Amino acid sequence: MASLSRREVLKSGVALPTLSLLPAELLPAQAPASHTVREQLCLDFGWRFHFGHATDAAKDFGYNSGRNGSFQKTGNFLPAAALPFDDTGWMDVDLPHDWVISLPFKNDPSLSSKGFYPIGRSYPENSVGWYRRVFMLAKEDTGKRISVEFDGVYREALVVFNGYYIGRHRGGYDPFRYDVTDFIKPGEANVLLLRVDATESDGWFYEGAGIYRHTWLVKTAPVHVAQWGTFVRSTVEGRRANLQIRTEVENQSGISKAVRVTSTVIDPSGKSVGKITSKPMAVPADETGTFEQQVSVSDAALWSLEERNLYRLVTEVDSDGVAMDRYETRFGIRTLRFDANEGFFLNGKSVKIKGTCNHQDHAGLGVALPDAAQRFRVKTLQDVGCNAYRSAHNPPTPELLDECDEMGMLFLDETRMMSSNPEGIAQFENLIRRDRNHPSVFMWNMGNEEREATTETGLHILSTMKRSATKLDGSRPATVAPPPLGMGLGQGGLMVSDVIGYNYADPQIEAFHKTHPTLPCMGTENVSAVATRGAYAIDEANGAVSSYDPYTMTGRASAEGWWRFVNSWPWMSGGFVWTGFDYRGEPSPYQWPNISSEYGFLDTCGFPKDTYFYYQAWWTAKPVLHIFPHWNWPDLVGKEIAVWAHSNMDEVELLQDGTSLGRQRVPKDSHLQWIVTYKPGTLEARGFKNGQQMMSTRRETTGKASKLAIRVDRTEIDADGADLVFVVAEVHDAEGRVLPMTDNEISFKVGGPARVRGTGNGNPVSHEPDSSSSRKAFAGMCMGIVQATRESGIITIEITSPGLESATATVTSRVAKERPEVAVWKRDAPVGEGVTGLWRPVLQEGPTGPDPLQLAVSGDTLYTFVQQGNVLTGSIDAPPAMFGPATTGAIRGTVEGGRVHFTSGSTTYDGSVIGDRMELHRAMPPRGGQPARVAETGPHPVIGPPPEGSDPSLGLGRRGGGTQPPMILQRAKR
Repeated sequence: MASLSRREVLKSGVALPTLSLLPAELLPAQAPASHTVREQLCLDFGWRFHFGHATDAAKDFGYNSGRNGSFQKTGNFLPAAALPFDDTGWMDVDLPHDWVISLPFKNDPSLSSKGFYPIGRSYPENSVGWYRRVFMLAKEDTGKRISVEFDGVYREALVVFNGYYIGRHRGGYDPFRYDVTDFIKPGEANVLLLRVDATESDGWFYEGAGIYRHTWLVKTAPVHVAQWGTFVRSTVEGRRANLQIRTEVENQSGISKAVRVTSTVIDPSGKSVGKITSKPMAVPADETGTFEQQVSVSDAALWSLEERNLYRLVTEVDSDGVAMDRYETRFGIRTLRFDANEGFFLNGKSVKIKGTCNHQDHAGLGVALPDAAQRFRVKTLQDVGCNAYRSAHNPPTPELLDECDEMGMLFLDETRMMSSNPEGIAQFENLIRRDRNHPSVFMWNMGNEEREATTETGLHILSTMKRSATKLDGSRPATVAPPPLGMGLGQGGLMVSDVIGYNYADPQIEAFHKTHPTLPCMGTENVSAVATRGAYAIDEANGAVSSYDPYTMTGRASAEGWWRFVNSWPWMSGGFVWTGFDYRGEPSPYQWPNISSEYGFLDTCGFPKDTYFYYQAWWTAKPVLHIFPHWNWPDLVGKEIAVWAHSNMDEVELLQDGTSLGRQRVPKDSHLQWIVTYKPGTLEARGFKNGQQMMSTRRETTGKASKLAIRVDRTEIDADGADLVFVVAEVHDAEGRVLPMTDNEISFKVGGPARVRGTGNGNPVSHEPDSSSSRKAFAGMCMGIVQATRESGIITIEITSPGLESATATVTSRVAKERPEVAVWKRDAPVGEGVTGLWRPVLQEGPTGPDPLQLAVSGDTLYTFVQQGNVLTGSIDAPPAMFGPATTGAIRGTVEGGRVHFTSGSTTYDGSVIGDRMELHRAMPPRGGQPARVAETGPHPVIGPPPEGSDPSLGLGRRGGGTQPPMILQRAKR
């Protein structure tokens, strides 16, 4: 099946007309006319990172301090934005990156919602991070439009390019882009610098910090398809689909252009099934032209949960007969319908929505999830029968939607800010424009549990947001998740919804439906049922909650209570469990030492809790038989224990040590229970269908820990530097049974082209670092996440624990398809005799810190020396000064023994070298290029002008010329 990956480069061609009114010598060079120039290059690899400081400029690279603080002069934002800057002390990182996940936990009640990670106003040393990326732009990029696109940076990003301040973006989940065309250096190295400030927060859950989603470098012709500028809307009549295609073309050429758009539809097999070309339309300079086209597709292959048929729209733009752009859009054809009496229909087929709400963090990774983690999470949810995903409470990363498109998962797409203010409406409109071609997205969610949504003001806000959804899409319904427990249900802006949502309010929505029988209804957030994997009694000291579902309660806290209600009413479209996965932050129901929630039916690793099997039994057609608790209770011999079974068999029989304890019929959407007197041994459950035994399962009293067992989710991954394999480690007894109550520490060791990316165990009170390569088992299990390098080969993963037999798995890292990306830039460092190499100034500390004069004349200057015999050549690269640009000067000189002498420009350097240390004295001509006045002779008045002709504006004269303070250089690596 043909599909479009966001990382596929869209190779095409263009001619680049430019500003014809300018003199020829001022025009940018023309790009070749034989091909279009659109490229989307991954910018994830080769970054450098360093912590800044939210309140101390001295620890924040001088940001916004003093005369050289940042915004005073264009093109000289900060030394860190200049190419010569010394980033030796910075860390190598690849994106996505979350710096918070590596911080230690801190018992501060104000940090509870963030999972007790020390970040925010009270922790300025952890709340700012700097990112730096250097890359080359080819000379052929002259005349193209160059932009950088960020899928997500948490939370406030200040962007600097080649020393020029570009902009500031607020909002940790909203994608953004900047056109940097005016600031590029074709044929040279370019510097992209970000200051990321996570002092403020959006949510009440773990949000991480940093450039935690993908980043892209995009090159286009001046006439090109706008970002997210295509939209395919389909209507289906029988086997025929009518496509309405909207294309937005930007003209940044400087003159009006006659533009044509050709749209070609490619079916899932790769065959062209429709093509149309527009008439030429004049698009004025610096404006956007919108083209509307229609294409009919016969025998349309519909997208569904079972058949994930994906089409491609190929958009070609030309002007004056010259190709300008080629842009691909993946989309699906399907129909959606909500019925107030019969629920939700996909392609005319009734579908009960079996959804889960999920935050975006995962054990071992934080919020910086590589693409493989998105697929792992979607597959894990599908295994339980989940068919819908709600991104709580923010826009998702695009790769998650890609996986839902490809795997068949409906998606409730949610904005972060419920507001019609400029920032809020821009975020919502970005969400719609970006995601409207994804067939998995079946509804927009305009907000979550906002009190204002129930008011008159909320009516105005949500009406404005709804109009934006209709204007930019119009093919999907919109809803809003209301306050919990039915508060304000049916009031204010909630009635703007096409589908009425409800949060934790089963009785209230039933009453609402009786009074509003023409309005479709759907649960937007349901079942805050807490449980700890492997725990069967309340143990607050260890943060444990019992895994028995409080089935006699309503759906607010009971999985069984909620699903029985939803599945009993045909008018109820379904709903979304809170949550699928446990998540960091919002620890519930306990506080410290708990650092994560316990709402999920999967823990933070994706290990199933017992309630998982309840949903699997009633959400899938696969045979399910699961009994609990475990059968290791040495202190409860002779005591009664409730044994539960989750099953979709007709009947289940329970046996204790071979003796039947009774056979029971399985009530629909419910569970079975036996009260059993505990003794060590075996429980066996047998499942019957149509009177025949179909399956069985056992719980046995285990022996002592003896060995480890290992499982991997995949045996082949791509050698692309990003792909993952999820490794499950289990503690077994000699008989191969998982020990349910053990905390052995397990180490993950990797051989071959891979590394351990992180670890987890799902324990809500575990304070072990996620970035470690070892982890204690929790309820007999833990997880390691192994990431491929860029080399192919065999990866060996070994798990070890003191006193236990180790286990090993092998994974093949295969050669990956080369993907378009920005090459990692490395500074050329000459190698040779004597002083050959890179040298940097060492700032001399005085009684009050570094000498400010030496800082001004040295700073981050880089000296590159090449010695051949006694001949010295090289260059000096200096960052911009207050009134001057960055400079590069050639070095010419000699080395004789331990003496060094050279000139660069009009400055002479003379000194000595001992090992890796060089002391130099500089002699400079007077500033300003004016010769010094000859001193006047004869008597002078006591009060009058300086007789020696010096310039008093330069201070004592030593700064205007003559000999400068001595400078110390030291060998450098970067």
